[in-house]
Amino acid sequence: MSDLADALRVSLDGPWGEVRETARRQIEPGRFGPPEVDLPIEEYRARVHDQLLDLASLGFAGLGLSTDQDRTDQGASVTAFEMIGHGDLSLFVKAGVQWGLFGGAVAALGTAAHHERYLEAIASADLLGCFAMTETGHGSDVQSLRTTITHDPDGDALVVHTPDESARKDYIGNAARHGRMAAVFGQLLTADGTNHGVHCVLVPVRDESGAAMPGVTIGDCGSKAGLPGVDNGRFTFDQVRVPRENLLDRYGSIDADGTYSSPIDSDGKRFFTMLGTLVRGRITVGAAAGSATRNALTLATIYGLRRRQFAGPDGQDVVLLDYLVHQRKLLPAIARSYALMYAQNDLTRTMHEVMRAGDAAEEGARRRLETRAAALKVASTSHASTTIQMCREACGGAGYLSFNRLGKLRADTDVFTTFEGDNTVLLQLVGKSLLTSYASQFEDMNVVETVGTVVRQAGAALLERTISGSLVQRLLTGAPGRDADDALEDRGGQLALFTDREEHVLETLAGRLRRVDRTDPRRAWETFDAAAPHVLEAAQAHIDRILLEAFAAAVDACPPGRPGTCWDSSPTCSPARRWRRTGRGTSNTDACRPSRPSG
Repeated sequence: MSDLADALRVSLDGPWGEVRETARRQIEPGRFGPPEVDLPIEEYRARVHDQLLDLASLGFAGLGLSTDQDRTDQGASVTAFEMIGHGDLSLFVKAGVQWGLFGGAVAALGTAAHHERYLEAIASADLLGCFAMTETGHGSDVQSLRTTITHDPDGDALVVHTPDESARKDYIGNAARHGRMAAVFGQLLTADGTNHGVHCVLVPVRDESGAAMPGVTIGDCGSKAGLPGVDNGRFTFDQVRVPRENLLDRYGSIDADGTYSSPIDSDGKRFFTMLGTLVRGRITVGAAAGSATRNALTLATIYGLRRRQFAGPDGQDVVLLDYLVHQRKLLPAIARSYALMYAQNDLTRTMHEVMRAGDAAEEGARRRLETRAAALKVASTSHASTTIQMCREACGGAGYLSFNRLGKLRADTDVFTTFEGDNTVLLQLVGKSLLTSYASQFEDMNVVETVGTVVRQAGAALLERTISGSLVQRLLTGAPGRDADDALEDRGGQLALFTDREEHVLETLAGRLRRVDRTDPRRAWETFDAAAPHVLEAAQAHIDRILLEAFAAAVDACPPGRPGTCWDSSPTCSPARRWRRTGRGTSNTDACRPSRPSG
């Protein structure tokens, strides 16, 4: 059994398994885990601040932040963040703000001068920072942020201003206590009043003593439902002047004369290219949600194997996990967690390849990455919310004790469904991208343009294979017919059914939208709004299909089991049955799956 467990761990650990092993040794529960007793909020914030500095001393941020961007390992960085999710989620979020968001903005949106000046201090946590994008009036609608960043040619400076309360930067991690600099997103204006869209500028918010800088007002969001160790706060800026060089200008710059230039002509494409470079944060949130869920499932499974309740036929109290109803609570959730972890590993690998390619990455690859990141963030965080609650209930009153963490895990992960992208909005993004078949600049399209694109498309939807395309095609080719008895037990048959479902939902959705008169903007908007639940269903069908593909690819990659041992517990496999059940299309007995674990 230990060999099987070791093999399963290697399979689940994925391409950066050595990073996971290092993290298991370094991220000790007593050192980086949550406190054993409840702490007042300021003590908790101080504790997590000290843990962040301790984490920095291990060289943690060096995986993803370096003055030499060619030396960074983005896949290793995301994997390391995922492992922090097994400890205190307040530490995960604070580290994510410092190195993933603040540091990530400098690395992705800045140029060599910014990297040389700031990245080393950010990586060592000598410069603690914030990611100031969300506003009181604009969260998901980033393109409509109201904060202004205006170039003043007389002083060759940028003036950052909060025009009204709705433009206040809100819910900003590290803002209430520890952040000294913020990556502030706002509308970039040149002196002639031309708006060049959302850009990012570095703004000092505290001096060395911790006092607010002139023109900067700092507020505290106070207690939250979870994540008590994260000091979320608010910023307002009153004509705050910063050097022009503080503009992170990889995709848009202003010279001393006030002339704006950009390597990307389209305002919309430039905006979404900038946001696309920050996709790592969304991927990391989904990964940490998976870690927290696996923590909860581990606790609930151990409890189910030890807790006894009600006498069985032999007069002895029965272990909870021997009850079928208890198995049906936990085992499907464990299986889905496996599928999500395999899909997450593949997403991390894809992100690593796209970011390694940099500006040379193919446009379609970037679009697919953004869509998959949105889809899996929804899948992982939604699974966390429902599964951790189920685990709490599966442990009865013991699960309600604060010491056993399940209530805290539920509270800490609850916000994951709405930060780094509200899940409903992200599902709409996924559905919209499926409708337009990854059309160029699909995010630029308003509702009317989206409907118009669907109207112009003809024929059935073409589903792109996201994971191991050749494997999936082989499984589909060898699958029994959809109506065959063995279809539900065959991986190829299962994939065929899930593909049929996604195609059907997409085609019926497209059919609804094709009937709209796109020359009537109001009617197009109303129709798309009425079809929104259908859009979400298409996105969910897509998520389910890519999870099944990831699981199928992982099973196929596992080494063959011992000869003569099959999942159906028969002493030998018949070639025909093995061909159907494994989808390998071979009569070699070694192609059987490993033996089912006893119990």
